[in-house]
Amino acid sequence: MEKLITILEDINPNINYETETKLIDNGLFDSFSILTLIPELEDTFGIEITPVDLVPVNFNSAAAIWSMITRLQEEA
Repeated sequence: MEKLITILEDINPNINYETETKLIDNGLFDSFSILTLIPELEDTFGIEITPVDLVPVNFNSAAAIWSMITRLQEEA
């Protein structure tokens, strides 16, 4: 999770990722942020994020992103 927080802070350091639960819903992350994030996650965690995974619920919080990463690692 620490690596994930570092990646997220590189994209936008002005967000408290420990507490924020509506990154997408509140417009804190836009499509460019997601497009920047996806290759970083794939490279760092050895996962493949498919279009099926590109739903707001998977990206609304660091915890949600971590849950998606963990699930994708188990499926690999």
